[in-house]
Amino acid sequence: MNEKFNPSQLLVARQRRKITKKALADLVGLSQKSIVNFELGTLAPSEESLSLLADALSFPVSFFLQPDMELPTSSNASFRSFSRMTAGQRDSALAAGGIAFHLSDWIAQRFHTPAVDVPDLSEHAPEAAAETLRQVWELGFSPIKNLVHLLESKGVRVFSLVEDTREVNAFSSWKSGATPFVFLNTVKSAESSRFDAAHELGHLVLHRHADPKGKDAESEANAFASAFLMPKSEVLARAWGCKSASDVMAMKKRWNVSAMAFVYRAHRVGAISDWLYRSLCIELSSKGFRTREQDGADRETSLVLRKVFDSLKSKGEGVQTLASDLKVPAEEIYKLIFGLVPVTLGADNAMPLKTAKRTGHLTLVK
Repeated sequence: MNEKFNPSQLLVARQRRKITKKALADLVGLSQKSIVNFELGTLAPSEESLSLLADALSFPVSFFLQPDMELPTSSNASFRSFSRMTAGQRDSALAAGGIAFHLSDWIAQRFHTPAVDVPDLSEHAPEAAAETLRQVWELGFSPIKNLVHLLESKGVRVFSLVEDTREVNAFSSWKSGATPFVFLNTVKSAESSRFDAAHELGHLVLHRHADPKGKDAESEANAFASAFLMPKSEVLARAWGCKSASDVMAMKKRWNVSAMAFVYRAHRVGAISDWLYRSLCIELSSKGFRTREQDGADRETSLVLRKVFDSLKSKGEGVQTLASDLKVPAEEIYKLIFGLVPVTLGADNAMPLKTAKRTGHLTLVK
């Protein structure tokens, strides 16, 4: 067993749990130097020590005997709250991304998934990029009914990100430079999560060949998201009648965005005056719209993952089966799949929590 131990997998598991080398050493009754040497690959743990490490990190022993897991990296992943995020929070999210990469590969081997159709628009300004992408994807100017489903239909792999912090809002990355991934934190409102998805799409099309960090990159992704979700011509045509919070509510529901995001966009394109913008912001703030969304939309979830788990269920399989195949904790699978399968004993036989219209092109590989 020892000669098969992969030190990189120990590092991934430790980072996923946000635990230091010293803390891990204390948990398993070993020296910190031993943990350092395990991760460097200069020392292999005994079977007993490996079992202790696996128990402490809540990963199966088999996880540590696998080849290197490809991960998003801090250089190619975009994080919405990068400046407020600790290194531990970042590394834990990247480790979750690596498990999602692993899961996505498993799905791709068994199902026909949509081909990637995400153009490089790095030569465009954000507003122009949003308009161009709507044209390329033949979306017209109408509201996008379900952004997650749209992304998946264009080959973007979308997963949930259940982190115990609001500092990790969302992030995106290109796997091997060819497959786009978006991760959405489910602790936010449905409207905010939808905007995050559009923001990360902005990074994918605008910053594919660049380091997607810094205030300029974030501003560009925000501008893209706003323009993509709320096309300028339509906002100009419809927002002129917005005079109060109740008017804003009607518009925000049409575009399925937050009230504050709609008001900002309407002001940005010149549909409302500076004075009215300030007045609406004050009114909306007094009603609590800066911290929570009233009459919120339903959260968008993955159609691809739903079809995968419907197919598994038809064969009497589920999350536990998949986790065993991937040699990862079932808990990590649950965290990636938008709550489509309840976390219960016997979840392998559980039905998805919601039903969805059967669209898309996911089919089993024959």
